[in-house]
Amino acid sequence: MRNSVAAAIVFGLFTAAQPATAKTDTDAAPPATPQPQSSTADANFETFKQTFVEAMFQQAPDWGLEVGQYGGAAQLAIPDPSSDRAFAQKWLDQLARHPQAKLSPANVIDRALIENFLRRTIWEAETFRRFEWDASIWNVGEGISLLLTRNYAPLDARLMAVSARLAKVPEYYAVARRSLRRPTLEHTQLAIRQSQGVLDLLGPSIDEALAASTLPEARQAELRERATRARQAVTDWVAYLDSRIPQLKRDGRSFRIGPALYAKKFAFEIQTDMTPVQLYREAQTEKERLTTRMDELTTELWPKYFPDTKPPAARAERIGKLIDKLSENHVAAADFVPEVKREIPLLEQWVRDHDLVTLDPDKPLQVRETPIYKRGVAGASIDAPGPFDPAATTWYNVDPLDGKSPEEQESTLREYNHWMLQILNIHEAVPGHYVQLIYANKSPSLIKSLLTNGAMIEGWAVYSERMMLESGWGNNEPEMWLIYSKWALRVVCNTILDYSVHNLGMTEQQAMKLLREDAFQQEAEAREKWHRVQVSQVQLTSYYSGFAAIRALREEVKKREGSAFELKRFNEHFLSYGNAPVKYIRSAMLSAE
Repeated sequence: MRNSVAAAIVFGLFTAAQPATAKTDTDAAPPATPQPQSSTADANFETFKQTFVEAMFQQAPDWGLEVGQYGGAAQLAIPDPSSDRAFAQKWLDQLARHPQAKLSPANVIDRALIENFLRRTIWEAETFRRFEWDASIWNVGEGISLLLTRNYAPLDARLMAVSARLAKVPEYYAVARRSLRRPTLEHTQLAIRQSQGVLDLLGPSIDEALAASTLPEARQAELRERATRARQAVTDWVAYLDSRIPQLKRDGRSFRIGPALYAKKFAFEIQTDMTPVQLYREAQTEKERLTTRMDELTTELWPKYFPDTKPPAARAERIGKLIDKLSENHVAAADFVPEVKREIPLLEQWVRDHDLVTLDPDKPLQVRETPIYKRGVAGASIDAPGPFDPAATTWYNVDPLDGKSPEEQESTLREYNHWMLQILNIHEAVPGHYVQLIYANKSPSLIKSLLTNGAMIEGWAVYSERMMLESGWGNNEPEMWLIYSKWALRVVCNTILDYSVHNLGMTEQQAMKLLREDAFQQEAEAREKWHRVQVSQVQLTSYYSGFAAIRALREEVKKREGSAFELKRFNEHFLSYGNAPVKYIRSAMLSAE
């Protein structure tokens, strides 16, 4: 799953306006350098962008923390959609003073990204109104966790910022209660689970940090008292949500957002020229192509694994039987996270040896068990620092298996078998999300780095899987290609599932049939995906939409350049555009050819 910076953008600004704060020594200067200016209009627009970014961090200090801008570290912003709407409208009015016709191609893209972001913020505040029905977005954990784990300043200074935030936690959850109107059952249950992780963060994690600090006793006592009140506020919030569960089971709001909201959200998030219906139909076609390829590989491998058994006549049955056999090859539950750690340096060495993309040895990646307050959406994810603190640690979050039943553990391990776990690590880490986001931090345009496009981010990660196998990773074994094809089928079925559930009313039974029988997923994976489609919308389409667009772009560049084509040059050129939507990168790259 994409990094938490991208997740922050999903919710728009969604925070109360905050007073401007003075720049401190801990604030890193923006790393991006101004783009070449071709006119006075470009020079004026560069000034506008700088002012706009500064205003965004005042409006959304939690977002600032995400991307390494720590001027608002002590501010716990309390969501205020009306303030967000006013902010967005103000900046839309100012953006109108910079017509795109007068701007350079690079700034035309930046202008489009800003406009999309602002219009989306207004739509979320006025129409989507997630704060009224999704209890899980009311969560103070991420900001406090970042302050405790990022060493941007001495521990004592960071703890003082934590203390200031803790003082506002009771008010934060009081506003959450007033704002939550008709929540969904599914998001409420997710909020309860994640809030248990927040309680843990506000207890042992803070106690451990205080033990390592040199704060005066009075300051420590004040922080402990605020932490106690904050824990009580979270406890009360959980009790309040829990008290609503019986009623929500009877008549809570549906988690399905419906065609109208879906189409608008898709347009804002994916930013493609395709409609949701067009992408859905293309995914169905690709699903059949992949299944045909899997059947061919099954025919090739069948004698090796079942030498004395005739393959079943039904295509799905014979593919499924062979995949079940291969899925027996997996690590033990206790070795799941350690195996992820073991594979990362192997992937890095392969990328260097095969000259796929330049890696930066100075940007640390650490694998960790996913913090409890972040669990419940995806089993693996990347938390990457933004462009203002690019040297900070990137976390590869992996959900451990120790909390699962033996049956669930085995199901997860069979899904993430010997071959599939490698593909997961390629996707999340090298050369997937981890590498792409390092390049995004180096983009000459801060706007292209900050205003992230999920389809580009997820699309690159999926593209990198295919690229690694094409370079020979996995020794071109048919087993690797079969399991990769199953993963690719998952990507395609993500789109089919998401569209079908939110637009066509697909039931749980129908979804499980798609995932278990058509996509050959294990029970645990299918259940996780059904949960995920209930608590998210559109994001599951980003994988296939982005991958298809990137791969099509690469093939067009290859055709144009012929024998002069260099894969590494293409990859790094593509990555130089930050987190911009693929359609804009495509236009820029092809016009430069």
